[in-house]
Amino acid sequence: MPPDVYDRRGSLLRDQLLRFAVVGVVCTIVYLACFVGFAATMPAQVANAAALLLSALLNTAANRRLTFGVVGRAGAVQHHVQGIAVYAVGLAITAGSLAALGAAHPHPSATEQAVVLIAATAVATAARFVLLRSWVFAWPSDADAPGTRRA
Repeated sequence: MPPDVYDRRGSLLRDQLLRFAVVGVVCTIVYLACFVGFAATMPAQVANAAALLLSALLNTAANRRLTFGVVGRAGAVQHHVQGIAVYAVGLAITAGSLAALGAAHPHPSATEQAVVLIAATAVATAARFVLLRSWVFAWPSDADAPGTRRA
């Protein structure tokens, strides 16, 4: 592979990771705020699912535009449907973590639940980036990726 192609791909990946991280921090804050608010009135698993769904919709829309440079309506419905599948992976990781916490400590506090969810969300985030980049917003070839075409 010619060096200029490698440099563009490396630069693109770095830019995507940075933007993904910024979107992720914002969405994690939204997720945790929703979880804490929902957990005050509903079981932790239900609060987790609802908070994760809301943040997943926000996350998919923001990453679509800001991280992967997809603009316009074309493919938006498909991207959000695939984003819900990615959400299911995150839900499995976070719900499993809450279940493990509940098994180890039958009456965890909201703070303990939030700490466990932060760790679980970190794992889910890594999976989300890989799935979004390789499946949801994948390009047919490297030449089709934003920022890789020559003028």
